[in-house]
Amino acid sequence: MEIDGDKLMGLVYQAVGEVGATLNAALVVMGDRLGYYRTLADSGPSTPAELAERTNTSEHYAREWLNAQAAGGFVEYDPGTGTYLLPPEQTVALTDENSPAFLPGFFQIALGTVQDTNRLIEAARSGAGIGWHEHDSDVHIGCERFFRPSYNANLLPSWLPSLDGVVQKLERGARVADIGCGHGSSTILMAEAFPNSTFIGSDYHPESIETARSRAAEAGVEIEFQVSAATEYKGSDFDLVTTFDALHDMGDPVGAAKRVRESLAPDGTWMVVEPMAGDKVEDNLNPVGRAYYGFSTLLCTPGSLSQDVGLALGTQAGPARIRDVTTAAGFTRFRVAAETPFNLVFEVRP
Repeated sequence: MEIDGDKLMGLVYQAVGEVGATLNAALVVMGDRLGYYRTLADSGPSTPAELAERTNTSEHYAREWLNAQAAGGFVEYDPGTGTYLLPPEQTVALTDENSPAFLPGFFQIALGTVQDTNRLIEAARSGAGIGWHEHDSDVHIGCERFFRPSYNANLLPSWLPSLDGVVQKLERGARVADIGCGHGSSTILMAEAFPNSTFIGSDYHPESIETARSRAAEAGVEIEFQVSAATEYKGSDFDLVTTFDALHDMGDPVGAAKRVRESLAPDGTWMVVEPMAGDKVEDNLNPVGRAYYGFSTLLCTPGSLSQDVGLALGTQAGPARIRDVTTAAGFTRFRVAAETPFNLVFEVRP
């Protein structure tokens, strides 16, 4: 078989970019934690010495970090003054946690995920799973930091209004269960917006529920948070059940869907938010699909395999497979109610 030299070198140069991107995940987390981005945003053009002094860090590290960020296009370098500037677009994406474009959480969950590479290799050989609770805390914290800005931007103005009659119920006073709530950002957001309604959040991960309870207390909202599996959460006659970016992670999504069906009021609604995906592999061969397939291989599929049943839907399950899950549980109505570049929102009803 003949080797095309140009294609081979193209792959080599692509690999250089891939390694740079891999290392940059750690550099972004470093810049976020050390306050480099925030300080650049506040101070304007800075030398390495100035950045180091303002952040109480070593100038040696600040200089190399700045050069790496400049080489990757995250900061701008002025050779005339020897200063580095964080452009306004990067300022929004790297420092504003309320912006839907906020990125450090995305890098944080990615970095936390790849730290378990050796365990994942062994799991692939044996077919075993790795539970969500077994991962580095960067996975848990990064996940919430990545998804929360999107929920803040879309849940109230777009996703909930896309569901038939749900906002009106919430305004009057509804019973709501948020399944797989993690740190509770989605639950708290809804509870703040609809004070007449009653909210219950559940997750199998005790540490996440502890964080959710603390966050709710800080926000001044009353929410009952339960430590329970998605197939076993308590409560009934819910007007709305929500599942945010979690159904594909479950070992038994059909069992969870059956529990939702049992717990819903006769005219209730289940809102399922899932990663953006098409039904065919070729639909997902794009940058977003690439990232999600990566998380699916390293995080979501192992998580599902660690649980009973271990269906392993995968992060890129797509609407057809999600519909199959709901149909198997006895639901008869299913539609795509809303979407963003990163998420699909399904309305599921009895």
